[in-house]
Amino acid sequence: MAGIYIHIPFCSQACYYCDFHFSTSLRNKSKIIYAIIKEIQTQKNYLNGEKIHTIYFGGGTPSILLVDELSQIFSAVKDNFALSNNLECTLEANPEDINEKKLNEWFNLGINRLSLGVQSFRNKDLNYMNRSHTATESVQSIELIKKSKISNFSIDLIYGFPLLTNTAWLNNLEKCINFNVPHISCYCLTVEKKTPLFHMIKKGDYRSLDPLKGKEQFLIARKVFLKNGYTHYEISNFSKPAFYSQHNKNYWNSTNYLGVGPSAHSYNGISRRWNVKNNALYFKKINNNECIFKEEVLTKKNILNEYILTSIRTKYGLKIDYVFDKMTLKQKDSFKKEINKLEKKKFVIIIDRKIFLTEKGMLFADSIAENLFII
Repeated sequence: MAGIYIHIPFCSQACYYCDFHFSTSLRNKSKIIYAIIKEIQTQKNYLNGEKIHTIYFGGGTPSILLVDELSQIFSAVKDNFALSNNLECTLEANPEDINEKKLNEWFNLGINRLSLGVQSFRNKDLNYMNRSHTATESVQSIELIKKSKISNFSIDLIYGFPLLTNTAWLNNLEKCINFNVPHISCYCLTVEKKTPLFHMIKKGDYRSLDPLKGKEQFLIARKVFLKNGYTHYEISNFSKPAFYSQHNKNYWNSTNYLGVGPSAHSYNGISRRWNVKNNALYFKKINNNECIFKEEVLTKKNILNEYILTSIRTKYGLKIDYVFDKMTLKQKDSFKKEINKLEKKKFVIIIDRKIFLTEKGMLFADSIAENLFII
């Protein structure tokens, strides 16, 4: 079940919190599309002929592309890979880019899932983040999607920032329920270095984030969505039955994937690659047939620790026998001691030889995973 991630490094404006690679200038858009297509052609052997079950257009803002441009990239994928009959093809989109004509064109192209960057249904929050859409456009875009042929869609929401009270957060969640959104990804705002948000907080223009607020609002979201028939299948993701993100499950299950475009990452069980994070350099290297990525050959320890990090975050849990088969006696002993500590603190439970986070443990998922890492 291999996947392909396609990074479209363009946005109409810069969100204050975002540290993904993008440019707000579309001047070199045609060059980057040419380079992405060439990379698809030259890197097709990275997945060793595996059939492609998921394609994900991420960014950046893929919905900023013309349909013809998306079609060129899609055609390159079809020409170089065998595609599953049950292909999931996701396009990340901003609310202001959604209209009836585009939805029909995307569906006819083969897009059968959308990931909509709503973030909040309040204008004051969107202004705080420097988002390019309004709350009204968010509502209108969801209404248009629900009338379209693309029935599988997700929306992103952000919580844990000073402006967002628990009541306001609850209102955002209730809007999702009222719209019967099939999948919601909820992300606690983080402050990344080199972002405008980091510098504004440092200068005192914006208030610092309160980690306790983030934890509170995570628990509020979990309570609301579980009560309304959603499955909490990964720390940040809630879904109605049959609407899980297959592409994201690839990442969490250590399934192979090829990432194309500037800054994209790839994984095939043997190595991990990451492309150059500069549009001009990416195009230049592709055009000159030069290497565009750095590569790390994964050790058994790397692979095991990645499995621990991703599996512990999901509803499927961490398989004890799987990790024990790959450990030395000393590593097993250390792992057992750490699990016993976590059980006593009620951070994890063990069912059928699998380790699951408790609700309390979910608040500390990353640090728990780090404590379980093989050193």
